[in-house]
Amino acid sequence: MMTVHEVSRLSGVSIRTLQYYDSIGLLKPSDYTESGYRLYDSAALERLQMILLFRELEFPLKEIQTIIESPCFDRRKALEQQIRLLMLKKEHIENLISLARGIKDTGVNNIMDFTAFDSTKMDEYAAQAKKEWGNTAAYMEYEQKASGRTSEDKQNMAKDMMKLFTEFGGMKDMDPGCDTVQKQVKKLQDFITENYYTCTKEILSGLGKAYSAGGEMTENIDKAGGSGTGEFVDQAIQIYCFKA
Repeated sequence: MMTVHEVSRLSGVSIRTLQYYDSIGLLKPSDYTESGYRLYDSAALERLQMILLFRELEFPLKEIQTIIESPCFDRRKALEQQIRLLMLKKEHIENLISLARGIKDTGVNNIMDFTAFDSTKMDEYAAQAKKEWGNTAAYMEYEQKASGRTSEDKQNMAKDMMKLFTEFGGMKDMDPGCDTVQKQVKKLQDFITENYYTCTKEILSGLGKAYSAGGEMTENIDKAGGSGTGEFVDQAIQIYCFKA
């Protein structure tokens, strides 16, 4: 566990900003000290990384919260986009450094080149990444359904979904293709469709892979159903989605 001061020093995010993220439900502390000070675990730090990632892509905080709380959130895709954006920023900075060195060596009057200041490529990529997250049918449907919900509603819905994974955890000794487990997969699919967005088999298959891919999502599922639950659910989902 890390204190709010330690997280602030580590991340560069001010304490006041972390407190604000807590107040709007974007980043809740994992626990509190006896004196009431905020504490953050590794899962909370992962969530903070995702928040900062989308801030780099210039998403409003409200949209960030909607995206990362959606069951269709793809952490791997988000990281790939962050890496690409950082590479573009690196290229932009290197061009500026080369220009500055040239000016230093030969004088500004001999280098009338302004292309190094052009950030179009970087801006276009950020805009495209934002469009991909904000314009998917699933995201728009989820945003519509979530628009009238309070923070308490969202928390209760998340708890209900975790109960499904707790039930999966009690089935880990079963064959993931058996009728009981497959009915549980259908129950999960129906829950997502009712509360988030239309969960097609294609989307469900992608979610299953995310459940077993590691990181915050897998940790939360394994916490609900016991170690290995995320992997078991993924196996059951793939059988459900691809059976004749």
